[in-house]
Amino acid sequence: MNTLLKDLTIKNNFMFAAVMSDEENCKGFLERVLPIKVDHVEISTEKSIVYHPEYKGVRLDVYAKDGNNTRYNVEMQVLKQPALGRRCRYYQSHMDMDLLVKGCTYAELPDSYVIFLCDFDPFGEGKYRYTFRVACREAENVLLKDGRYIVFLNTCGENEEDVPKELVSFLKFVHADLKESQKDFQDDYVKQVQKSVTHIRKSREMEERFMLLELLMEDERREGRKEGAEEGQLKMAKEMLEMALSRLGQLPSSLLETLHQQQDIDKIKSWMQTALAAQSLDEFISKM
Repeated sequence: MNTLLKDLTIKNNFMFAAVMSDEENCKGFLERVLPIKVDHVEISTEKSIVYHPEYKGVRLDVYAKDGNNTRYNVEMQVLKQPALGRRCRYYQSHMDMDLLVKGCTYAELPDSYVIFLCDFDPFGEGKYRYTFRVACREAENVLLKDGRYIVFLNTCGENEEDVPKELVSFLKFVHADLKESQKDFQDDYVKQVQKSVTHIRKSREMEERFMLLELLMEDERREGRKEGAEEGQLKMAKEMLEMALSRLGQLPSSLLETLHQQQDIDKIKSWMQTALAAQSLDEFISKM
């Protein structure tokens, strides 16, 4: 049975990425997690839904930077995955490489945070928050000061006395099921996020985006099947791409012909990502 957008809570990866794509929501989240004062954040929305061939699947995460140029990569984790530490390493190296290829020198690399919001205890120590920095084994008070930070949040924590109550309230909200998540958590930020979740559930555009994501994920699950099944995937992908583009206006015949002639499903997936980020057909066509 297909999952419906109206039944999603914030712990769903798509809903979390959609909620945190709002700069005020992301700003409030970072201020509760770290805790620091953030003047403003800029969200890189085109990186929020990514089909990554090297990563072998769909990535749903939030990539942001603040006024100090500090970079943040945030992802929701519902199921315990192997090698989370190495996944953090991949994310941070990807952030660094993205800056280096744009001309940044290693000395200019900004601080970066990888934050995993887990609906489970990743280390079994009962902590709501686990923060990691590189320290010297022989002298633990000596930090490498390489600007890298890794934070794991645990919605099932037990040490309420050690973390801000605002963070605990938010983590309890994330852990809640559909019915429970709609109650009053006595927290202004949680109320703000609840309103965003309600708005997203009612959005036609977000429903289309969720359908496209479901298609991509279904495509992952079907990978490696017979050639006939692959042809069916290609047909469905083209249909969903046309649906995504139709929200931008009437598709010219030349564009439709190009879509119909394309037989590379990876190219269709790439175009689908471009369509999600585009604000007009002209923008989409220029980035094909």
